[in-house]
Amino acid sequence: MVDFEKYINSLDSAMLVIPFGRIKNISATTITANGIDVAVGDTVRIESELNLYKVLGMVTSIDGDYFKIVPFSFVDGFRINDRVFLQREGLSVKCGYGLLGRVLNALGEPIDSLGKLYDVPFNEPINKPSIPALDRGVIDKVFATGVKAIDSMLTSGKGQKVGIFAGSGVGKSTLMGMIVKGCVAQIKVIALIGERGREIPEFIHYNLEGNLENTVIVAATSDESSLMRKYGAFTAMSIAEFFRDRGHDVLLIMDSVTRFAMAQREIGLSTGEPPVSRGYPPSVFSLLPQLMERAGNNKLGSITAFFTVLVDGDDMNDPIADQSRSILDGHIVLTRELTQSGLYPPIDILQSASRVMDKVVLKDHYNCFLKLKKVLSLIKENEVLVRVGAYKSGMDKELDLALAKKEKIYTFLSQAQEEKYDYGETVKLLKEVVL
Repeated sequence: MVDFEKYINSLDSAMLVIPFGRIKNISATTITANGIDVAVGDTVRIESELNLYKVLGMVTSIDGDYFKIVPFSFVDGFRINDRVFLQREGLSVKCGYGLLGRVLNALGEPIDSLGKLYDVPFNEPINKPSIPALDRGVIDKVFATGVKAIDSMLTSGKGQKVGIFAGSGVGKSTLMGMIVKGCVAQIKVIALIGERGREIPEFIHYNLEGNLENTVIVAATSDESSLMRKYGAFTAMSIAEFFRDRGHDVLLIMDSVTRFAMAQREIGLSTGEPPVSRGYPPSVFSLLPQLMERAGNNKLGSITAFFTVLVDGDDMNDPIADQSRSILDGHIVLTRELTQSGLYPPIDILQSASRVMDKVVLKDHYNCFLKLKKVLSLIKENEVLVRVGAYKSGMDKELDLALAKKEKIYTFLSQAQEEKYDYGETVKLLKEVVL
């Protein structure tokens, strides 16, 4: 006969009671509660007793017995004394090869019409430390994007972090689509953070031509809460890390860092942080490297990341643009001037740079890059003189040669959205233009 009393007595009575706290104050964006022991960064579940409504939230600050929560949804529907439960497992995302071809929200839940997720047996934490500095692989292999201007003049390496800087309406999304379709990555993870709702299906239909093969999209639209927009970026990074740790070369594209920073600005200001630069609190500037440094190489695979940065009023010294440039391994600047002149992609080669190019390309390619950059610089310096007729042919032999090649160079740097160029073909075309 089984002695049930023995087992009953061995149970810890504390484990039979689920502790919970109570809401004590509600503001426009935050909830204050007490009654349970929490740490900053803990995930909690908030339950409305009247509406049977449940949402997740995150503890962002603690003051004595009281703690502030930023919900993943909105505060509507909650009342004073509604219950708050601690989520012991923390924030995680289900990962597996079943994610390929799917569109997810910031919590990794499917938002497409393909039903529930299958073949996702792994739980990956959304918040992780980056690769230790001495465990990182050296960036010494070319990452081809299929875009001539990038592969020839701003060559990327596997594991590089690159910023695409541009004002609104200059062509970031179109360039993103070209990179996704033309790159050599085995897996592609796209994070669309703070975008308008209509842009998600449009990006899939027009920029990706409806092809989501080997692609995962994480979307957190502008109408979602600031916490959803913030953690959409971290969820995408966790998914990319999952595939990298299984030996894949992964492309991560995030659009945009600026809206991710704006989400953290809303959270920071609502919890009492002081604004220090154009309204951005200090947490924004510490959060950017926490996200970006998670990309890179390890001993198994690589994450090559392209982060778009929406510059305020086309000001490249905007605080988010400036901070991002200091963290990233290269920057691609798109200008409105080139867009208006009809050059696409409107990449300003002279303002852009790849910090690993000399480590990943052959010497003859690098020499051709230097020659073409010098020619572009000559054309730019003397553009006004030539236009007003102050320069006459024969005054400067180098400038005469540069002007003779101008049309050929701009044709080389131009590319239609549907075109894709092999890396070897691009290098061959570069040599033909320069020599």
